[in-house]
Amino acid sequence: MHPTLVAALIGIIGGVVAAVCGVGGGVVMVPAFVLLLKMDQKGAVATSLAAIVLTALCTSFRNHANGLILWKVAIPSGMAGGIVGWLAADWLKRLQDVTLTRIFATLLIALGIQMWVQSLKKDSLSKPTEVAISLPNKKN
Repeated sequence: MHPTLVAALIGIIGGVVAAVCGVGGGVVMVPAFVLLLKMDQKGAVATSLAAIVLTALCTSFRNHANGLILWKVAIPSGMAGGIVGWLAADWLKRLQDVTLTRIFATLLIALGIQMWVQSLKKDSLSKPTEVAISLPNKKN
């Protein structure tokens, strides 16, 4: 399959995951770029960040129209993330690919476990509890 088509398919999956889960670049695109397009970890990270810009903009416009964005959270988070991301981007150049891969995998596993545990807690809270009701005996 042509690399451009593979990249587009990765973008489609990344777009769906971004729209539904709020992630797409790191979780979908980075591993797919490495595994399917044989990119090095540094290139995959940098490319996914560039690719996710358009996905994030388009999805954010739609989410804004749907009234789902809390701007008082999004703006300071985005500004802080942008500033720190600008400064931390030089770390990417200095770290070895194997180190980046280990950091990435550990982060995904740790966050996945945390989310799984939280979903189990929410699931147990949302289940209806059975209440035993005893009716008084009617004597004729």
